[in-house]
Amino acid sequence: MNSNNFDREPEFQKKIWIIIALAAFTFIVLWILKATFSVLLLVFAGILLANLLQGLAGLARKHLKTSNEWSIAISILFTLMATAGLLWLIGAKIQDQASELIDTIPATIDAAQHQLEQSRFGQFIINKITSDSTISKLEAFGGQFFTSTFGILGDIYVVLFIGLFLAISPNIYIDGIIKLIPEKGQSKAEKVIFNLGSQLKNWLKGKLFSMLVVGILTAIGLAALGIKLWLVLALIAGLISFIPNFGPIIALIPAVLIALLDSPHTAVYVIILYIVVQFLESNFITPLVQQKMISLPPAMILTVQLLMGTLTGGWGLVLATPIAVVVLVLVQDLYLDKKS
Repeated sequence: MNSNNFDREPEFQKKIWIIIALAAFTFIVLWILKATFSVLLLVFAGILLANLLQGLAGLARKHLKTSNEWSIAISILFTLMATAGLLWLIGAKIQDQASELIDTIPATIDAAQHQLEQSRFGQFIINKITSDSTISKLEAFGGQFFTSTFGILGDIYVVLFIGLFLAISPNIYIDGIIKLIPEKGQSKAEKVIFNLGSQLKNWLKGKLFSMLVVGILTAIGLAALGIKLWLVLALIAGLISFIPNFGPIIALIPAVLIALLDSPHTAVYVIILYIVVQFLESNFITPLVQQKMISLPPAMILTVQLLMGTLTGGWGLVLATPIAVVVLVLVQDLYLDKKS
C-alpha cells in the first residue's frame, strides 16, 4: 500500500507541473496579446485595406480579363488616382471650408452656450458639462480615444504598408498560416480563411456604398438648408458613418454648432435632417446591402463597440464592426457548423 502511494506521487507531481506550465503559458499569451493588441488592430486594418484592393482587382479581372498581377496593379493605381482626383476636384473647397470650420468653432460654442442660457434646462446642461468631474472624465476619455500606436501618420503608414503587401501577395501569408495548423485541420482552416475574406469583402462593399449614400444625402440636405459649410460637413458625415451608432452622433455635433450661428430653428432642421438620413440608412440602405453580406445583430455591434472603444480607444471603435464580422464568421464556421 505504501509502495503504491509512493509510485503515484511522481505522477501526481507531474500533473501539477503540467497544470502550472499551462497556466503560465496562458498568462504569457494573454499578456503578449494585451501588450500588442494595438499593433494587432493596425494589422487588421491593413487586412481590410488588402481586401478592398483585392475586391477592386477582382473587378478588373472580370471586366478587363487581366492577370492577377496586372489586376492588383490596376486596383492600386485606380485607388491612388481616384483619391488624387477627388482631392483635386473638391480638395481646395474642402480645405477652405475645413479651415473656416476650425476658425468658427469658438464662435459656434459661444453661440450654443448663449442659446442654452436662455432656458433653465439649458443652464442645467451647461452646469453639468462645465463641472470639474465631467471635464476630468472627458479629458481621460479623449486622452484614451485619440491615442495611437505610432502616431497618426505612423499608424496610417503601417496600415498602408501592410495592406499593399497583403494585397500584392496574399497567398504567401495564407499558406504560412495554414502550415502552422495540424495537417488534419488544414482543409477546414483554408475554407474558414476563404470565407472570412469573402465576408469582409462583401461587408466593405456594402459599407462603402452606405457611406457614399449618406454623404450625398447629407450634402443635398445641408445645401438645401443653406448651411455654409455643407460640403465638409457632408464629407465628415459620410466618412464617420463607417462607425455605426456613434458615427452619426459625432458627425451631428459640428453641423448643429454651425447651424446655431444662423438660428436655433436651423439647428433643429439640421438635427431632423441627420435623423432622417440615419433612418433611411438603417432601414433601407443597410437592409439592401445586407442581402449579399453577413447580417450583424445590432446589440452585438454595440457591445463590441463599447468593449473595443473602452479597451483600445479610437482604433478599436473604428474597427469594432469588422471585428464583429470576423467573430460571427468564426463562430458559424468553427462551432455551429460542427454541431449541425
